[in-house]
Amino acid sequence: MARRPTTGAARRDVYRPTGPTEDRDGGSTTPTAAAGGVALIRARFRLALRSDIWAATVSTAFPDATLRLLTGVPMGDRALELGEVRAADAEAVVDAIDAHPDISEYRTLWADDRRAIGQYEAVEQGLYEFLWASSLPPEFPIVVEDGVMEFDLTATRAQFEAFGDALDADDHDYELLSVVHAAEGRDPLTTRQRECVTAALRRGYFEVPRRCTLADVAADLGVDTSTASETIRRATGRVMEQFLLGDDSL
Repeated sequence: MARRPTTGAARRDVYRPTGPTEDRDGGSTTPTAAAGGVALIRARFRLALRSDIWAATVSTAFPDATLRLLTGVPMGDRALELGEVRAADAEAVVDAIDAHPDISEYRTLWADDRRAIGQYEAVEQGLYEFLWASSLPPEFPIVVEDGVMEFDLTATRAQFEAFGDALDADDHDYELLSVVHAAEGRDPLTTRQRECVTAALRRGYFEVPRRCTLADVAADLGVDTSTASETIRRATGRVMEQFLLGDDSL
């Protein structure tokens, strides 16, 4: 279940680091760009959705379900979306989405007892309209659990700070979960590796003690345990190489 975003003055302090940032071991790192590259910031946010947005209504009615927006395309006053449901009773969640007045033309593309993928039109675009308003394209998947949305953002420092100003100006209830400084074109992970590590992190696989097993992560990803294990180990190794040894090791 998603944890509610934090609010207050501490949020501003976390959002706007100045100068070198202290790492967990007490050292410091200063954001820099690689030679000839553009300094970028990769960040993960958790944001409480307005109660009138369909994803907030459905996800709070099914707090243990995970809604994943896989892609969305604006179409005038509505958006064409491809979404995934992961829940103990996926069919019940799909029925609630289909019955919501802001959803039309829902069509199930694939389903089993715990997972369903569907295409539909959403009358309002509040789920990610603030991203479009900031001129930053949304990065999919966007995940919603119990009325709270998690999403990733890649931006320059100026875009990152402008995005924070927009969130504060609209009084959004949000939390900055992580910030990674990188250089353009130097992402150490493949799309699949990032998806696997993100799923493991969200499930609590890296916590001590662990809150889930490798089999749980594999089931969420729809792969076998050995594939999940190998992908996570490769991704973990690449991240450690980049942050412990530097970009040249890649």
